[in-house]
Amino acid sequence: MGNLFSENQKQTTFQLDDMGVKEETIVNGGTDNGFDLINRDPNSINSHVKVAFEDILGEPDSVHSLNCVWKFSYICFNFWQRLCYIILTTCCGICIAAQWGCEFGYIAFSHVWCITPMFKVMEINCGCLQRIYGVCVHCCFDPLCESFGLLFGNFRRPYQ
Repeated sequence: MGNLFSENQKQTTFQLDDMGVKEETIVNGGTDNGFDLINRDPNSINSHVKVAFEDILGEPDSVHSLNCVWKFSYICFNFWQRLCYIILTTCCGICIAAQWGCEFGYIAFSHVWCITPMFKVMEINCGCLQRIYGVCVHCCFDPLCESFGLLFGNFRRPYQ
């Protein structure tokens, strides 16, 4: 039985440029000026999702099923896991990617056009308020501290 999902096949990459989308073909893996279709998680952000047959099912040494049952269970598990993933990504992947693209586009837009300028406004206003607060503190506490300094400065400690 051949592997339906062999990684040693022709791969197609897409590169975005000013003229649109450029399609390139890669044979036996690798990259060539486009998306990396082999290593799709280069930063390992989804390393926790790697699930293998051995991580889910295991028979202890005391009990074993027939070898053909174990072998076909392995084949069925892997086939249906990949097929389910392919069907779900085919039906939903593009729409979900578009939604996340819009979400992060909105976040970038709001930071560039709203949040960062608002922080600049707050920084300017707080600088002005800081100066006002400084003047008020100096007006109230400088005379008080100077008076206490003069008052307690006259106390002398007797020498022994």
